[in-house]
Amino acid sequence: MNEVLTRNILRTERMALRPVRPSDAGLMRLYAGDARLARMTTSIPHPYPPGAAEAFISGVLSGKSREMVRVLDATPSEGAELIGVISARWQADGAVEIGYWVGPPFWNTGYASEAVPALVDHLRAMGETRFVASVFQDNPVSARVITKAGFAYRGESEAYSVARDGRVATWTYTLTEAGG
Repeated sequence: MNEVLTRNILRTERMALRPVRPSDAGLMRLYAGDARLARMTTSIPHPYPPGAAEAFISGVLSGKSREMVRVLDATPSEGAELIGVISARWQADGAVEIGYWVGPPFWNTGYASEAVPALVDHLRAMGETRFVASVFQDNPVSARVITKAGFAYRGESEAYSVARDGRVATWTYTLTEAGG
């Protein structure tokens, strides 16, 4: 992956989308440990095991992943240092999968709606043209975030949720250079 893509900080009106750092572990544990958040993701377990945040951060910092991870940092607007995480994962077919979570204290504040287009715009500037995202059907707020960013509905599927220990119905969305 391009070094520029892994190191630079993206800025939005209220926050910085910055690389993850070891000091993020405490807030990551706090938010990822909330069952409400874990249930809306595919990969966060609940209960959140000891050392999971540190292991995640270490994996990201190793540089061996096909994923770019950014922390939603609201300190530019005098907010919390970590309010969520957004990622871009390169798929085998060349599409970039966008995923994110926002800590429950910051739900319905517009931070995700600010972060998704900022990341997509950055990736487009780096030459990416195809994006995908999936949300659980019982999370319509996340679906609104994705469609507000220009993604178009493409169909239904299922994904395994570690926290739910089962398959969950999803809506799938795409975004291409030409639009949805």
